[in-house]
Amino acid sequence: MAKLGVNVDHIATLRQARLTDYPDPVIAAQIALKLGVSCITVHLREDRRHIREDDVRRVRELANCRLNLEMAAEEEIIKIALDIKPDQVTLVPEKREELTTEGGLNVAGRVEFFSALVKRFENEGVPVSLFIDPDPAQIKASAESGAEAIEINTGQYSESKTEQEAAERLEEVKKAVALATGLGLTVHAGHGLTEQNVAPIAAIPNVDELNIGHSIVSEAVIVGFAQAVSTMMQLIASASLAVK
Repeated sequence: MAKLGVNVDHIATLRQARLTDYPDPVIAAQIALKLGVSCITVHLREDRRHIREDDVRRVRELANCRLNLEMAAEEEIIKIALDIKPDQVTLVPEKREELTTEGGLNVAGRVEFFSALVKRFENEGVPVSLFIDPDPAQIKASAESGAEAIEINTGQYSESKTEQEAAERLEEVKKAVALATGLGLTVHAGHGLTEQNVAPIAAIPNVDELNIGHSIVSEAVIVGFAQAVSTMMQLIASASLAVK
């Protein structure tokens, strides 16, 4: 059975919109952990658009928390990761102008680079996962690099416009999982997964973990909004009555 890793980046996105100290992504992480998720994922971007270094450190200190740190292969972030020592790093491509991660790593074009980086992390006891498209060449290169795991990019599947396209993209993911498993890689998957499209991915044999964030945070805004409005109304009413 696939496990759920929860990404709390977009709790921090809301906080950074006003540069306040709320909502706190660490509190969201605590809630998710109490519900039994397999890990908490955070992406420490170079531009710090949502998660900050102190967020990563505070999540790292949570009891019984397996921390998956998404990060670009940039020296500044590498040094922070080696200092914090998360339970896993997931290397992802990163461009400052992108709204979100746009595709997988080109491991096949830089096998020596990623092999050296994987060894650098694993020498410090930190396993590495590589975020890649469901491309056989990238999967084989990831295995060659010595990485322990891959995360298959489900973005194209999630963005499919027709049932036929979704079926074709799903088949690509299935073949990628089978190939990766045969090469000894642990397989994770994620990107764009929602309540509406997650089931076919979750049903693929040997998918160990699904990392999902934006859709969970978005759904929480809606299903939890009524309670927040009701609480505020009650507080205002109580204060007004007290004055009278």
